[in-house]
Amino acid sequence: MGRCIKIFINFLNFDRIVFIILTKFRKNMPQLSIIIPLFNSCDFISRALQSCINQTLKDIEILIIDNKSKDNSLNMVLEFAKKDPRIKIFQNEENLGTFASRNLGVLHSSSDFIMFLDSDDFLTLDACEITFKEMKKGFDLLCFDAFVHRVKTKQFYRFKQDEVFNQKEFLDFLSKQRHFCWSVWAKCFRKDIILKSFEKIKIDERLSYGEDVLFCYVYFMFCEKIAVFKTCIYHYEFNPNGRYENKNKEILNQNYYDKKKSNELIRKLSLDFENDTFHQKLFEVLKKEEMDLKNRI
Repeated sequence: MGRCIKIFINFLNFDRIVFIILTKFRKNMPQLSIIIPLFNSCDFISRALQSCINQTLKDIEILIIDNKSKDNSLNMVLEFAKKDPRIKIFQNEENLGTFASRNLGVLHSSSDFIMFLDSDDFLTLDACEITFKEMKKGFDLLCFDAFVHRVKTKQFYRFKQDEVFNQKEFLDFLSKQRHFCWSVWAKCFRKDIILKSFEKIKIDERLSYGEDVLFCYVYFMFCEKIAVFKTCIYHYEFNPNGRYENKNKEILNQNYYDKKKSNELIRKLSLDFENDTFHQKLFEVLKKEEMDLKNRI
């Protein structure tokens, strides 16, 4: 039987078989993947998932990476998944932190384009449609503005106008921004570039603070065509119990440790890249953020 199969494959054009299989696979690929790390978010996860499920672009996948939640979060997303096959749930065997969880989501994703959503935030309903339309134009990275929810909802106003940059122009642009634009949210990434950036970092690094900067720093260094838009596609929630707003001493200590570790990794990685003005400004900002965290402890 094995010999017959071997003869059959040799008889056919093997390259054509591979092409047909890959073409069929790509036809079944979702147009965009949304990755949501999950940890104790029962108060917010329903809203986040509803914003994904009701996207105007329907051909998407929603990947939930559960980081050993101790509340009812996982049960809630399991109920959503029963009703929507686009939702895929992956459970970490232990708490790996946000950075590693997002990276695992990338490895499990099926599409060429990736967005990240924090479980306490939510998307505008046309977010995926807007980003997919723009990514098809050949951009390596899209950056959008966001609505911020604190006392009242307001626009972030990070970008005054829509602009297109090459890498050097974008790094110069970043160094002049008041908000340094290092979050992974309100962005769209290319999976092939993310995988390329994984060659530079340990993807299972356990970080839950400062992880956005590390991820974006490496990714930016592989980008050639970047666009920023003043359009808001993301709702950022200031969660008093979340990682960034929390005043718990133990969490503050961990945040400081993670931030310091992230900064050290970026300094080591910076030796591979060239842009002195940008790095000078970057290290000033990162050091200030690190010291601000230390002073909060």
